[in-house]
Amino acid sequence: MKLLLPTSIDLDVQSLKGFAVTIHPYDVKVPIPEEHVDANIIVTWINSTENLRDAAKRLKNLRWIQALAAGPNDVLAAGFDPSTTVITTGSGTHDDTVAEHTLAMLLSGTRKLYEMRDYQSRSEWPGHLGGSYPRAGELTTLRGAQVLIWGFGGIAKTLTPLLHAVGAQVRGVARTPGVRSGVEVLSEDKLPELLPQTDALVMILPGSESTRNALNAERLKLLPRHAWVVNVGRGISVDEDALVDALEAGEIGGAALDVFSQEPLPASSRLWKAPNLTISPHAAGGRPSGCTDLIAENLRRFLADRPMKNVI
Repeated sequence: MKLLLPTSIDLDVQSLKGFAVTIHPYDVKVPIPEEHVDANIIVTWINSTENLRDAAKRLKNLRWIQALAAGPNDVLAAGFDPSTTVITTGSGTHDDTVAEHTLAMLLSGTRKLYEMRDYQSRSEWPGHLGGSYPRAGELTTLRGAQVLIWGFGGIAKTLTPLLHAVGAQVRGVARTPGVRSGVEVLSEDKLPELLPQTDALVMILPGSESTRNALNAERLKLLPRHAWVVNVGRGISVDEDALVDALEAGEIGGAALDVFSQEPLPASSRLWKAPNLTISPHAAGGRPSGCTDLIAENLRRFLADRPMKNVI
């Protein structure tokens, strides 16, 4: 068995050498070298689109792809076939960093840090954000705030205790309702009831046709005028034009986006100049933890022909 490991992330190669595989590093930004097109397993992390497409065409012996991204979108878009090749994701390895980034975005929004930074860049003293703060009709604290997490998986479970620590109330929305990690999770058909009660909506939906524009103009209008929207899931889950319209009309308090329908976000996008909007360049994750352990566990299961973790 031949295993290709990306040089784009620091992995503990020594801990993988006890398995019945030969390990070969590869560059994720260039085509797969000819001597490695017979690989049986490949691990991917921030591979270029060209590299993945090349691998999908030329790696005829491939039996398993371990993606370290939380979702399989890039791998599937490249043309790999999950019906003939096992595809597993890095779900769980990004929970801590994305949860931390989400909390930072929420705190920046409620404490208006993004607005203070704008004044700082102009060497101006924003007095209205000081002595007269908070302003009526705005979300100014997470203490007592109703936070609704749409897409309640591993990241949401990690984020929830952080929100509880600052005094927020948390509920979730998912396709399957129930109680998860002590949090009430309701089905999506309850959104018309939940959104008007929401102070901050956190989107952590996966990217698929079923989630495209899940947060649309109709649902945005259900949110209170002070509510904030944070998206750290996938860009296609938010109707970006509808969001800008809502921000420009003052129909919601603000938004913070880490993901976009097109990345990098083009200079022509309306999002850049939308009021009360914070943009981060898909920076919430990017530092997966426990990757070597995940690869080793799935390699052990793969070689033993046992069910693997995070199979799509």
